[in-house]
Amino acid sequence: MAEILVVVDHLDGDVKKVTLELLTKARELGEASAVFFGEGFDKAKEKLAQFGAQRVYVAEGEEYTGYVVAPKAELLAKLVAEKAPAAVFVPSTAEGKEIAGRLAVKTDSGVITDAVDIAEGFVCEQSVFGGATVVHSRVAKGTPIITVRPNAIQPVAADGPAERVDVAVEVSAAAKAARIVDRVVQPRGGRPELTEASIVVSGGRGVGSAENFAVIEKLADSLGAAVGASRAATDAGWYPHQYQVGQTGKTVSPQLYIACGISGAIQHRAGMQTSKTIVAINKDPEAPIFELADFGVVGDLFKVVPQLTEEIEKRKG
Repeated sequence: MAEILVVVDHLDGDVKKVTLELLTKARELGEASAVFFGEGFDKAKEKLAQFGAQRVYVAEGEEYTGYVVAPKAELLAKLVAEKAPAAVFVPSTAEGKEIAGRLAVKTDSGVITDAVDIAEGFVCEQSVFGGATVVHSRVAKGTPIITVRPNAIQPVAADGPAERVDVAVEVSAAAKAARIVDRVVQPRGGRPELTEASIVVSGGRGVGSAENFAVIEKLADSLGAAVGASRAATDAGWYPHQYQVGQTGKTVSPQLYIACGISGAIQHRAGMQTSKTIVAINKDPEAPIFELADFGVVGDLFKVVPQLTEEIEKRKG
């Protein structure tokens, strides 16, 4: 079977869910091999093995952690030249898309970004125009380099050896032109990461203000959920942009998604429509979100949500 390279997204060895999704898809289409940059492989190995990585190309050293993405692209270009993989899968994060673009230039290959599925022949499915149109595309030249949106694929475990293979490349002076001079760790609260959470509670235009998001947060905390927001809410400054769910925000696919005061515009639906169970709370019975919802409550969220939170707390007690 042809080898497919999967770039690992991790934080000090804690492997992100999107990597497990990419390994799952790589196993369907070929033989999955991971590419791990930086420190923490020993911590990551068990998870990579659990999801079927046959081997892991490990690139350690300050050149991969002390500079921006250029050295990683150079190492990947060397692997593509030496191993001739059938494709390279990259998480569709800001860093991942830059790596993919640089790698495509270096290998004279085509690149596809923000795929939501990959079929035989590396035909990619993309959701465009806010989810209103589905496009199928395929790289016509070189090695297919594909970035995949997080939460687009259901990860499935399948044991693999995750054999370590150390790799290195002579990083060019140009790749070292931009150095990372400082890192700031964002304080983490008690809530799970938005893209990793099994329950997400989101607020939209109907929440009305930044102060009113406390109602959404209380419900989320009672469920041990992450908090999300619609584009209207983040654009209004009511909630930070990193919590935006939608076509131009983050894609989530939790077991339970609760939309509060969100009309359900196409842009938002593109980021959450694969959720397993969707509950909508909106005072407008004609809101488009109800077309997508498994359960709908027509009512004022400021009456419904506190009652729901209270009932959940009672049952927890």
